[in-house]
Amino acid sequence: MIKAENIFKSFEGTEVLKGISMEFHPGKTNLIIGRSGAGKTVFLKILVGLIEPSSGKVWYDDVDFFTLNKKQIREIRMKVGMLFQGSALFDSMTVEENVRFPLDMFSKDTLGERKKRVNWCLERVGLTGANDKFPSEISGGMQKRVGIARAIVMEPKYLFCDEPNSGLDPRTALTIDELIQDITYDQNMTTIINTHDMNSVMEIGDNIAYLHLGQLAWTGSKDEVLTSENELLQGFIFASPFLQRLRSAALKEE
Repeated sequence: MIKAENIFKSFEGTEVLKGISMEFHPGKTNLIIGRSGAGKTVFLKILVGLIEPSSGKVWYDDVDFFTLNKKQIREIRMKVGMLFQGSALFDSMTVEENVRFPLDMFSKDTLGERKKRVNWCLERVGLTGANDKFPSEISGGMQKRVGIARAIVMEPKYLFCDEPNSGLDPRTALTIDELIQDITYDQNMTTIINTHDMNSVMEIGDNIAYLHLGQLAWTGSKDEVLTSENELLQGFIFASPFLQRLRSAALKEE
C-alpha cells in the first residue's frame, strides 16, 4: 500500500498541491485524473519520490519515504517499476537490452538468469521473439509493451504509469490498459496511473481520484463515476456527448 498524508507543494510561492490525502491499495488499478494544471504530474512525482513535498508524508506500507537515508531509499526504489509517457527506451539498445537494463544495473543474477527473466517478461507482454529488434523497428504500441516489460522485470511491488496511452490509437490503448490491469491483478501490485484517457477510467478504474486545482475533489470507482453528483467531476467527465448518454442511461437504471 502507498498512502499520501496531507501533501502540500509550492513552487516559488505558488501552491500547486493543497493538502491531498489518499490511499492506494495493492491488486487495484488506482487512477489519478484531472484537467491540465490540476497537479497530477507533481503529485505523481512526489509519490515516486522524485520531488519532495513542502509538507506532508508519503508512506510505503509502514515506511515514511522522505525520512529514509540513501540506502533505504534505494531499497524502496528496487521495488518500484515505472512506465514513462513516451516509453523512454534507449534507441541504441535492442528490446532485450532495454528490458534487461534494470537487471544489469541492480541484479546480481547471472547473465543467463537475467536473459531468462527478460524472456518471461517479453512473453508476458506478448512480444516473444522481439529480443533483437531496435525501438525504431517496432510500433508505438509495441514500444509501450517493451516499457511495461522493463517496468516489471525487477518484479516490483509498486508500479507507476504516467499517461500510458499517450499517442496510441484507441484499440492499442485498450490493449495496454488490459495488460496493465492483468499484471496488477496477477502480481498483486500497487499500481498508480496518471491519465486523462476517459476510456481508461471507464475500463480499468478500480479506484479513481479526481484532482481539481491542486485539491482532491472526488474519489470513487468506475461504477460510481457515471452517477456521481459532484459538479466538478461532472464538468470534467461529461464534456463528451457519448459519456453524457452513458450517464443518462446509468441514472435510469438506478
